[in-house]
Amino acid sequence: MVNNQYSIPMIDITFKIKSHRTAIAQATVKVSKQETIDAIHNKTVPKGDVLEASRVAGLFGIKKTSELIPDCHPLPIEFAAVRHRFEGLEIIIETEVQTIYRTGVEVEAMHGASIVALTIYDMLKPIDKEIEIKDIKLIKKKGGKSQYKDELSRTIKAAVIVCSDSISAGKKQDFAGKAIIKKLEEIGGVSIEDYMIIPDEIKEIQSSVLNHYDQKTDLIILTGGTGLSPRDVTPEAIKPLLDREIPGIGEVARAYGQEHMPYAMLSRSLGGLKGNSLILALPGSTRGAAESMDALFPYLMHIFKIMEHSAHD
Repeated sequence: MVNNQYSIPMIDITFKIKSHRTAIAQATVKVSKQETIDAIHNKTVPKGDVLEASRVAGLFGIKKTSELIPDCHPLPIEFAAVRHRFEGLEIIIETEVQTIYRTGVEVEAMHGASIVALTIYDMLKPIDKEIEIKDIKLIKKKGGKSQYKDELSRTIKAAVIVCSDSISAGKKQDFAGKAIIKKLEEIGGVSIEDYMIIPDEIKEIQSSVLNHYDQKTDLIILTGGTGLSPRDVTPEAIKPLLDREIPGIGEVARAYGQEHMPYAMLSRSLGGLKGNSLILALPGSTRGAAESMDALFPYLMHIFKIMEHSAHD
């Protein structure tokens, strides 16, 4: 019998988008005498060139992190560097790691710094018995959603409109619209002003959007009607209303969805601006709606930041 009571899986990162991520870590090796520092500079340490050997060891340590730390995901190391500097009797080690992936490289950077420090310790111990490793820490990290979350000076007013004949007729329940609302609530700084369900009718879709536009709703998200059936008319309803279509919105949503579901390329999702209102047309499936929100937010909130600056200018 298998006991799964303490079975904890790796963190699921499949829903995250790939982004440029950087981490810089530091470790310090303190020796006990100046002679040790001199031996490093003069390359007279019996075990060899301390700086070069520890640099190479650090690069291996960075690359092999996922093999040794159970919950670390294997990821591509796009750039890695190991640097040394001396401050008195201390050797300051700095490691920098970069990747374009779904998760950060903080542990890789710290693991690399640790391996560099241990290598230096191992190489110096024949000539110095009082070496100390200390202060292994993360100095800086960049990338991921937290880097691109704009702090706005006001709450964004949002409306979610479900476009579906079957749901409006009471034959099915809505899950996609509720998934969108949940994602908006997780972002924070957004007030859900309205949630409505309407049939797949061009005039009714346009009327609902224009009504929210007149109410100065900042973010109008429609879900449903972006497919290829005869009743999927949301893009046809929305496009004539836009002052500016933003092609990247549909492109990013489809590209992200395609990594998870090969049918995502068939979606006709789109987005754009009418005045200061951002209007999005997203898929009607729960999965498609949720994945589109993961692909687009919080990054789309930057539009409102741009508008704030424009208003000040």
